[in-house]
Amino acid sequence: MKIIVLKFGGTSVGTIKRINNISKIIVSYLKKRFKVIVVTSAMSGATNKLIKKSKQISDKFNDSEYDVLVSSGEQISCSLIAAKLSHLGYKSKSYLGWQVPIITDNAHKSAKIISIGKKVLINYLRQDGVPIVAGFQGISLDGRITTLGRGASDYTAIMISKYFKAKKCIIYTDVEGVMTTDPRIYRKAKKIKEISYEEMLEMSSLGSKVMQSNSVQDARLSRVNIDVRSSLIKSKGTLIKKKKNVRQNNVIRGISSTTNDAKVTLVGVKDKPGVAASIFEPLSTNNINVDMVVQNISPNKVDTDVTFTVKKDDLNKTKKLTKNNKRIKFRKLLIDDKVSKVSIIGVGMITTPGVTYRMFKALSKKNINILVISTSEIKISVLVSRTKLRKAVSALHKEFKLD
Repeated sequence: MKIIVLKFGGTSVGTIKRINNISKIIVSYLKKRFKVIVVTSAMSGATNKLIKKSKQISDKFNDSEYDVLVSSGEQISCSLIAAKLSHLGYKSKSYLGWQVPIITDNAHKSAKIISIGKKVLINYLRQDGVPIVAGFQGISLDGRITTLGRGASDYTAIMISKYFKAKKCIIYTDVEGVMTTDPRIYRKAKKIKEISYEEMLEMSSLGSKVMQSNSVQDARLSRVNIDVRSSLIKSKGTLIKKKKNVRQNNVIRGISSTTNDAKVTLVGVKDKPGVAASIFEPLSTNNINVDMVVQNISPNKVDTDVTFTVKKDDLNKTKKLTKNNKRIKFRKLLIDDKVSKVSIIGVGMITTPGVTYRMFKALSKKNINILVISTSEIKISVLVSRTKLRKAVSALHKEFKLD
């Protein structure tokens, strides 16, 4: 059975006109003799409206009931797509997570898929039916509706592709594919034809919003090749696949950036073993993700400065937890919430010397001061003033010949 999984994001199903459009896309694959499984998100904006309602009811809305509420958005888009295909003369039916079933753990709001039942959908495919599966949701071991985290319809599509051994997994969105950088920041951004899981994982975790980073990691672990393309225009997209199968035309594949980071500096921290653990323990306990970390060398071996970044949404909680932390002492707490992280990503830098120098030189030429630096095997990130973001992205895009 030649199975293909087509996933449509919220903007692709955002209006009745767009649902009519994606129905034509589905039919085009049926005409190519594929057995099609469709995974859909809620219509754009629907989930945010439901979350807003939960907050109007209570700021301590029960997690289990939250999942019941926000998962209802996908039910609407499933029904509309199935009804449209039926109208066009094709056999189609909507399936919610519990009907498949998509079995998850009990972690409401961020559940992980344990298994996916194949019998129901396989039987329907054999009857030439087109199942429309609700993304983002499943059912827990104790029979409650669960959700998989914001943007996790991709995760649903990837895991269905794995379990059903699909020939292809195509993620339809409102962009042409993965771009070298955000075109809203730099208009000369180009579409990347192919990219490795590792590069895409770094790009998504560092600010690229085309795919959720957890979904990319799941695709990598499951060895599911992904094709990201636009549902609005007819053109080839970006293939995400194994590193060894990607042609290395550029040392650097892309540039990611963020505008939601904040820099926190503790001045005059006592320099002794365990102090870093003491600083970050309460943040970890409260699920605050710490990104870039720099500890200055202590010349007097008495005190030092520690700088780190968190998301702006977590800044107030970070300040409160740090000030109330009785296990550490410091002279001053400095905050800068007007910073941006700019990152260059590419597996080519593993075997290419001089990338770090070229990055820093390009920024220096534009008089851009680097506040914090962090690196991994395939990426270098720097923190700069937010007012310098566009200039930094432009300089690096040109330096690494991505124009």
